[in-house]
Amino acid sequence: MASVVSKKRKKNTTSLSHLKTLGHDLLTSRAHINNLPTLLSFVSSSSPPQYVLEALLSLQAFFTSVLPDLPSSSKKPSSRAVSQDDPEFIYRTWLKAKFDEFVKSLIDVLVSPQSEETIKELVLDTLMEFVKLGNGGRFNSAIYHKLVHSIVHSATPVTFLLDLLVSKYFKYIDIRYFTYIIVEKICRTLEEKSVSDGDNESQSKESTENLIHNVHYILSRIPALEGSADKADYEMWSGSGEPENVSGKLKGEDKKKKSDQNNSKILTASNSAKKMKPKFTKAWLSFLRLPLPLDVYKEVLASLHTAVIPYLSNPVILCDFLTTSYDIGGVISVMALSSLFILMTQHGLEYPNFYEKLYALLVPSIFMAKHRSKFFQLLDSCLKSPLLPAYLAAAFAKKLSRLSISVPPSGALVIIALIHNLLRRHPSINCLVHRVDEEASKGDSEADKKVSENSEDPINSADVSNKKLCIDHFKNEESDPKKSKAMRSSLWEIDTLRHHYCPAVSRFVLSLENDLTVRAKTTELSIEDFSSGSYATIFADEIRRRVKQVPLAFYKAPPTSLFSDTDFAGWTFKHEDDNTSPKRPRL
Repeated sequence: MASVVSKKRKKNTTSLSHLKTLGHDLLTSRAHINNLPTLLSFVSSSSPPQYVLEALLSLQAFFTSVLPDLPSSSKKPSSRAVSQDDPEFIYRTWLKAKFDEFVKSLIDVLVSPQSEETIKELVLDTLMEFVKLGNGGRFNSAIYHKLVHSIVHSATPVTFLLDLLVSKYFKYIDIRYFTYIIVEKICRTLEEKSVSDGDNESQSKESTENLIHNVHYILSRIPALEGSADKADYEMWSGSGEPENVSGKLKGEDKKKKSDQNNSKILTASNSAKKMKPKFTKAWLSFLRLPLPLDVYKEVLASLHTAVIPYLSNPVILCDFLTTSYDIGGVISVMALSSLFILMTQHGLEYPNFYEKLYALLVPSIFMAKHRSKFFQLLDSCLKSPLLPAYLAAAFAKKLSRLSISVPPSGALVIIALIHNLLRRHPSINCLVHRVDEEASKGDSEADKKVSENSEDPINSADVSNKKLCIDHFKNEESDPKKSKAMRSSLWEIDTLRHHYCPAVSRFVLSLENDLTVRAKTTELSIEDFSSGSYATIFADEIRRRVKQVPLAFYKAPPTSLFSDTDFAGWTFKHEDDNTSPKRPRL
């Protein structure tokens, strides 16, 4: 306790000039080695920034010069080479302990919310220099693991640190390589902890979500490995390092074998590139096993098909994650569709209930979803195969047709385009355009007979004749396309769009009047042109149109009332003039 108090007194009484003198003396002679603990005491978030800076610069210069001579913590000294009672060995061991203490203090300053951003940037650069030089010229993964682990587990916002790490160091391939290794270890530890700490879920939920956000921030910003893995011109942060000297007693094949073993352990740019894909795959799989918060879940699904799947060693291993997401329903299913479609079309994934789940996603809310543009394009691609059964194509066409009368105008335009493509690709469902129902025709003939027999009540007879024609066999609430009876129905909803209040819809529906079975005279519509439409886009298109004839309100004589007498039979609209005060028209 007394030593702590004395250190605090020294810390309070030490001036900045005296601190510079301590650092200068430490660098000039080993006789001033006792200045080292004093300087270390100033590397703290509670110290003034200028004191931290001065102590940091002196200690960095000192440890950089002695770092190659420090004993490695992973290797035990040989009894023949060095005796543990040797003063030099004791001195170096003590220096190693002080270096570890220095690294720990730097990390504490780095993640402290009290530290200034300029100090944090300098501390990060210092730590990365030690990562570069701290293992005999090779990458010091132990220091880098402590650094990333502390940043990810920090309870305070670390966006600034992560942005620094990404912008300054993620361009080096060895940094990326070890980052994937560290992320995998962190995710596996977190997964095991979440399983074992089932009772303390409420307490650790917030910290776990914060950790997952930080891990995803790192993973999503590591640049992908572009080009061939055999390239050797990737930038390395640390040198490849030289293999340890082979004993002079080894000759011939033994010497060559020993040299090959050492060379295989050295991480080079080409080795990192070749091993990158397995490390990338393990890191992402470990991350996807975690209980992802909803916002992270959506971000992952939105970028999975472009940022992850192309770089996995075997993309099919994501099938469980994607099918589970697709089965959830709603927006999650829509966002999982892109990746699942890639696995099915490019990697041979078989998913028997794919079209049933896709059919269930066709609800009015999908036309207002954020990712509706990509969904409609994928929906069009999924229905493009000529091997699609007629009942399935008819079910999708009829379901879309029914939705057209309850969605916004922009949604109706997409539906018309989708149905246009369906009718052109699948001629077998063109019967939905002009339905001649045998049962209805029979009912029609029977009703005509009744009309001829009973001509006294032709109105009721006409109702009977139209009764069969009003039956729609389609089951809109049926979730199974096979049982929807779409092939017995018709696209009567599309005909109602001729009288849609939006001119763009009523004009566009006329495209379905062409004979779409004649493929030479028709072309498929690009869904991308309609999938991102809204009220704003429709309005913008309308005001850009050049109208030749504009309807005008023309009166031969000024109107004296709001309504004419002929508009409402039995009502009169009079306006009484009064010189004193005007009166409203009255009924």
